[in-house]
Parts: sequence; structure tokens; C-alpha cells
Amino acid sequence: MKIVRRDVKKARIEMIPLIDVIFLLLVTFIFFFMSMTLMRSMGVALPSAETAKVDKKDYTVIAVHRDGTLHLDKEEIDLETLPERLASISRKSEDTRVLISGDKKASYETVIAVMDAARMAGIEAVSLETEDE
Repeated sequence: MKIVRRDVKKARIEMIPLIDVIFLLLVTFIFFFMSMTLMRSMGVALPSAETAKVDKKDYTVIAVHRDGTLHLDKEEIDLETLPERLASISRKSEDTRVLISGDKKASYETVIAVMDAARMAGIEAVSLETEDE
């Protein structure tokens, strides 16, 4: 009896499907980490400033829209209840900081009223957000 040996192919790793899978994983991780980016501000058209430096530490964001509506960390709020809410936030943490995102077409009076409400709540660290040019 004669034994016939067939050609046995050696196992090998195909590189193109491996590269495709690694690229897919890379893109998935990029999108995953981009979705974890903290976006607290509402969409307002900010004024621009060349010397603006935004310190991205923990802060409370107040958005002032061009129609006069206010948002405190994405929750709509009116100007009358703003000092009370800011005071309750200030009592929780001594180092409370407020970042005002005022639309460039918003009323200057409204922005000043928001700054005044923050000061009445006992918050000394108040900043205005701008865009870099």
C-alpha cells in the first residue's frame, strides 16, 4: 500500500484583514473618546478675543442667549431664581467658579445682571467665555 501525501498548506496570518480590523478598532476608540468629551455650554455665538485664555477646571456654566433666555448647566432658568440656585451651588463648594457664555448679540444688560447675580450668591470667580481668533 502506497501512502499518498497531499500538499498541506501551512497556516498563515493574512495581513490585510488584520489591518482592517485594527483600523476599525482604532476608529471605534476615537469616536468613543470623542463622545466622552465634556460639553457643558449651550450653543451660543461667542465674541472673539485674541488674549482669551480659558481655564478648564471645574466651573458652572451660565449661557446667555441673544433672546435673553438663560441656561444654568443646560437647564433653562430665569434671572429671578438664578441667585438662589447659584447660592445653593456655592454652599456645596467653597471654590465655586462661574463661566458666562454670552452670545455676542445678547443684551449687555442681561450679561451684567447674570454677573451681578453670581456676586450676590457669594461667588467671586466669575469669567466670561470668548472664542479664540
